[in-house]
Amino acid sequence: MLSIEEALDKIRASIKPLASEEIFISDALGRVLAEDVTATLSHPPQAVSAMDGYAVRASDVAEVPATLTQIGEAAAGHLFVGTVGPGQCTRIFTGGALPDGADSIVIQEDTTVDGDQITMTEAPKHGAWVRAEGLDFAKGRTLLSSGRLLSARDLGVAAAAGATWIRVRRKPRIAVLSTGDEIVMPGAPIRPDQIVSSNSVALVAYADVMGADATSIGVAADKPESLRERLKDAAGFDMLVTSGGASVGDHDLVQSVFGEEGLELGFYKIAMRPGKPLIFGHIGDTMLLGLPGNPVSTGVTAAIFMRAAIEQMLGLAPKPMYQAAKLGSDLGPNGKRLDFIRAYLAPSETDLPTVTPFDRQDSSMMAIFSDADCLIMREIGAPAAKASDTVKIVPLGFSSRQF
Repeated sequence: MLSIEEALDKIRASIKPLASEEIFISDALGRVLAEDVTATLSHPPQAVSAMDGYAVRASDVAEVPATLTQIGEAAAGHLFVGTVGPGQCTRIFTGGALPDGADSIVIQEDTTVDGDQITMTEAPKHGAWVRAEGLDFAKGRTLLSSGRLLSARDLGVAAAAGATWIRVRRKPRIAVLSTGDEIVMPGAPIRPDQIVSSNSVALVAYADVMGADATSIGVAADKPESLRERLKDAAGFDMLVTSGGASVGDHDLVQSVFGEEGLELGFYKIAMRPGKPLIFGHIGDTMLLGLPGNPVSTGVTAAIFMRAAIEQMLGLAPKPMYQAAKLGSDLGPNGKRLDFIRAYLAPSETDLPTVTPFDRQDSSMMAIFSDADCLIMREIGAPAAKASDTVKIVPLGFSSRQF
């Protein structure tokens, strides 16, 4: 059996980033840049006022009180056409362009007004309250680099820089297939010996928050002809993700049937719990990720392996899988497989967050998985751990759409 690290290396080595497409900037939240964004405008595009007040020549108000004559005003978007000469000033508002001849701002709180005669009661330093042209960024500067996951803040700076259309990685197209005679799609008639296909709903949602475009292609019965028929529906997708049928029981047919259809197997079985039976390979141009059928096993392996595959297709650099936390209760020794334990987190103001495992860890228990904030990772053969010991965790709160 492969280790998780070996399996992830094989997945990443077999995937190249997808082609790019150009989209309107307002549609780019959560997308991955395929081309640098370089400023076509400086920001601000010219020197502007940072405060409401009066634009002056600093030399005219080096000694105060000093009375100047107001010759006009400059508001944001309304340029004063003219030059501020000796003994003159203009009324200016935040964001207004600094008039020619002026070099400083006296804020309105430091003035008294009598018609067009403005008395300055505080002497500003040269350049006071002036935002210089290009203070934020200058034309030609690369602001966002290829491979960046775009946040709302990124879109703001790109728009200010003059970007309208930007080039991003195409979203991976993923087909999700559930398998098993006992599975029925949500809303379909159900017998007492059947269950709803929760994995198909969850996997489509997992893929979507990871940055992909996922579609359920239904349920395949435990019959070779049913699997072959559903495989036809996966044609043209970048990846087919199955749940169930990945083990070696009499009704676990994914590997054998797909093998007859040209599956090039990359690996099978991972030394982990939950999630040991896991298939990775290719059928033609479509990648196959065969996940175990128990809902928690499906969710854990999706959080690790499907996420890695999607990020690789998007051209995202791999991120550290684990974070650190302190145990909130004792843990016994671990066995021969890497173990991922569902747990909840409590924040700490002074230390690492505290992570406490749920008492029950059966891989069919979805309610606990829904309540979990993270997974505690336990190394193969790890000794017993005490409360307050530091452990590694895998956070479950990931999303491709960031503020």
